[in-house]
Amino acid sequence: MQIKSADFFVSSARIDQCPDSSLPEYAFIGRSNVGKSSLINMLTGKSKLAKTSSTPGKTILINHFIINGEWYLVDLPGYGYAKRSKKDAEKFEHMITTYILDREQMTNLFLLIDVRHEPQLIDMEFMEWLGENGVPFSIVFTKSDKVSKAKLKGNVSHYLAELEKQWEELPPYFITSSETKTGREEILNYIDEINKTLVK
Repeated sequence: MQIKSADFFVSSARIDQCPDSSLPEYAFIGRSNVGKSSLINMLTGKSKLAKTSSTPGKTILINHFIINGEWYLVDLPGYGYAKRSKKDAEKFEHMITTYILDREQMTNLFLLIDVRHEPQLIDMEFMEWLGENGVPFSIVFTKSDKVSKAKLKGNVSHYLAELEKQWEELPPYFITSSETKTGREEILNYIDEINKTLVK
């Protein structure tokens, strides 16, 4: 898939503020500081489309970006950011869960995982929740350029082995780097293939 246009469309605090549209939506989510904004910028080829920050937890709204006038890329707030107040954490959790469970246009959720780290309980529990609710999702391992090839292979294998303990069939996964553009073509082609199967 070629990205001919990628533009910010709207920010929403609630699901009922999201675009009134039948276009498919591909949402991106992950723990704070997983490299989500950098990945979105890499995928779209626009270095400043999603705002990157050294401060975790920067995304606080549901951000829609219209791609090629045909589908939405949706940037969801990160989860597991410890410095948020309990009230804020609950608000974000409600925002995320209502979007994921109730937004009919949500076609696939891309869950970002920092490949440098061991499997985290919060991510494993989140995937389990997605599975229990029948949410279509894919795993995106980020920051692959930050580890050696051997470490990368070992970490991914470890993660998949942990998932196999509770999943009969593993979700699709992608290995990416925002620096080297690794995985860009694979993710965009994956979205393209799904779009082709949708009834117009």
